[in-house]
Amino acid sequence: MLLKKIAAAGMMAGLALGPALATAEPLTVGSKAPDFTLPSQDNKPVSLHEYKGKWVVLYFYPKDQTSGCSLEAHNFQRDQDKYKALNAVVLGVSLDTVESHATWCTKDGFNFKMLADPDHKVVDEYGVPMMSHGDMHFAKRQTFLISPKGKVVKFWEVTDIQNHSDDVMAAIKAGS
Repeated sequence: MLLKKIAAAGMMAGLALGPALATAEPLTVGSKAPDFTLPSQDNKPVSLHEYKGKWVVLYFYPKDQTSGCSLEAHNFQRDQDKYKALNAVVLGVSLDTVESHATWCTKDGFNFKMLADPDHKVVDEYGVPMMSHGDMHFAKRQTFLISPKGKVVKFWEVTDIQNHSDDVMAAIKAGS
């Protein structure tokens, strides 16, 4: 049932995704979030440890400039002041390149960090399943909420793109 929902969400985003490719299980709630360093849209390295003491919304998404991913990113962008007030940052991660992120962020006015993981190092480390369409691969839409102490406190397999940012903010406010 879940794969049908994911495939339907992928098609709504303009992607006809195949079944998930085998990866490790997603991190569990209560586990330490693995540190990482990836380049952002401005080609500067961003490391998770830079945000110690803040809530981190680490969201994985399939593809830049697709309808579902754009809706999700625009909602996170819309809520940036609210996240800042909650001592939280949003980090988006996909398999797209720095150049793809730069183009998309400039075009759509995103000012939060979009991180390029074309070798799916962090995708694999966090256990995010990969989806395929022909010879192209995409990360499944999942979000990890990381506490100021560096622990995973909540995990979403995102199916409600429209309300996802609101759900994440509610979890932060609740102190997950």
